[in-house]
Amino acid sequence: MEISGYIFAMILAHTALLGSFMAATASIDLSTAVLIRVDQSGKGDFKKIQDAIDSVPPNNSQLVFISGKPGVYREKVVVPADKPFITLSGTKASNTIITWSHGGNIFESPTFSVLASDFVGRFLTIQNTYGSGDKAVALRVSGERAAFYGCRILSYQDTLLDDTGSHYYSNCYIEGATDFICGSAASIFESCHVHSISKNNGSITAQHRDSPTQNSGFTFLGCKITGTGSAYLGRPWGDHSTVVFALSYMSSAIVPAGWDSLGFPNQAKVHTYKNPEEKKFAKIRFI
Repeated sequence: MEISGYIFAMILAHTALLGSFMAATASIDLSTAVLIRVDQSGKGDFKKIQDAIDSVPPNNSQLVFISGKPGVYREKVVVPADKPFITLSGTKASNTIITWSHGGNIFESPTFSVLASDFVGRFLTIQNTYGSGDKAVALRVSGERAAFYGCRILSYQDTLLDDTGSHYYSNCYIEGATDFICGSAASIFESCHVHSISKNNGSITAQHRDSPTQNSGFTFLGCKITGTGSAYLGRPWGDHSTVVFALSYMSSAIVPAGWDSLGFPNQAKVHTYKNPEEKKFAKIRFI
C-alpha cells in the first residue's frame, strides 16, 4: 500500500504521542495508588462515581484508582481540572455504564466531562440517551494526556467532544450520527470501531482547526469504520481541519466522496490510497 509523505508524517507524529503515553503508563506503579471503590450496593466506599471523584483532594499529586463495580450509574460526572492522576475503571464496558440524557449546549450536555490532566478511563460505557434534535455529548475530554481503553461512547450528535489536549483511544467503540467525533484536540484512535447510525450522509468527524500552525488533528490507525446508512468520513470545523484514516477498514456505508468540504477552499482536496484486496484504506485531506 502506498502511503504519502504527509500521511506518514502525521502517523509518526501521533505515534510519538502514543509513545509518550506508553512511557508515562510504564512508569506508573498502581500498587502505590489510593484505591477508592464505588458500589451501588453500599459495599464500597461510595455509591456514586461523582462522590468518589469529589473525595479526591484539590491539586492532588497521588495516583488515584477508582474501581467501579458493575451497574448502571445514572449521573453526570465531572473530573475537575484540579484533580489530576485519576484512573476510573469498570470491569467490562458492557456492565459498567454511566448514563444521562441532556441535549443543548455542547459544554453543558456531556454525561462525563474530563477537565483534569493525566486521566485514564477503562472498560466503561459512557452514553447520552437524549437522541436526535440537538447536541448531546456523551464524553467531553479537555485535559492533557487523557487515555481511554476498551470503552463504549454512545450518543447521536457530538458523541465525543475531543475538546483540547493530547489524547489516546484504544479499542474503543464510538457511535453516533452527526459530527460525533469533534473538537480541537490532537488525538490518536487505535484499533477502534467507529460506527455511524446516520441514515443519510451524516458526518463522522468535525475536527476544529482554524490555522495551519495549530497543533491539532485526529488520526485513526487500524480502525474499523462502519454504518447502518450512509456517512461522510468528516466535514471541516474551520478551514484547516485535519483528519487521517490509515490502514483502516471502511464499509460500504462510507460515501465515495469521503469528505464533505462544505465549500472551504483548503478542504477541497482528498487523496485516497487503497488496497482493494484487503479493503483497507487511508484517506487524507491535504492542507
